[in-house]
Amino acid sequence: MTEATEAVEIERKFLVAQLPVLEELKAKPVRQGYVTQAGDSVELRLREKGGAFFLTLKSEGGLVRMEREIEIDAAQFEALWPATEGRRLEKTRYVGALPDGTGFELDVFTGTLAPLVLVEVEFDSAEAARAFTPPDWFGADVTEDRRYRNRALADDGVPGRPERRG
Repeated sequence: MTEATEAVEIERKFLVAQLPVLEELKAKPVRQGYVTQAGDSVELRLREKGGAFFLTLKSEGGLVRMEREIEIDAAQFEALWPATEGRRLEKTRYVGALPDGTGFELDVFTGTLAPLVLVEVEFDSAEAARAFTPPDWFGADVTEDRRYRNRALADDGVPGRPERRG
């Protein structure tokens, strides 16, 4: 295992009104599952991203959240993965930059969450996040809408659709 990285995550999340040209972006498959249950005060997540494995702890919050992440090996990931049964999602993450250089991560969900597409932009400060003007291809701002958090999507499915567990 490697040392944990601790950071404050400051990000805004949007639905996508119109997809950019995906071929121009770097893509990695992502699968993630949640050890914690809905209603827990923190979020504990397992993630496999492009062949690397991570265990991440996130605090509650909207625009600003604490995040601690450690890289784990494949055997550790597989040993913990069964604890996420029923609280998983898969997506392809595309990484790119807006014309002003601001980076973004575009998530195209697969499986029961398709055709949901979300885009996230991280910032150095809450002030910069609030001042951000999204480009036209971004849709509604869902930063403060807990239903669009990955944990909620893994638990409950896409907002507005019938419950995915039955």
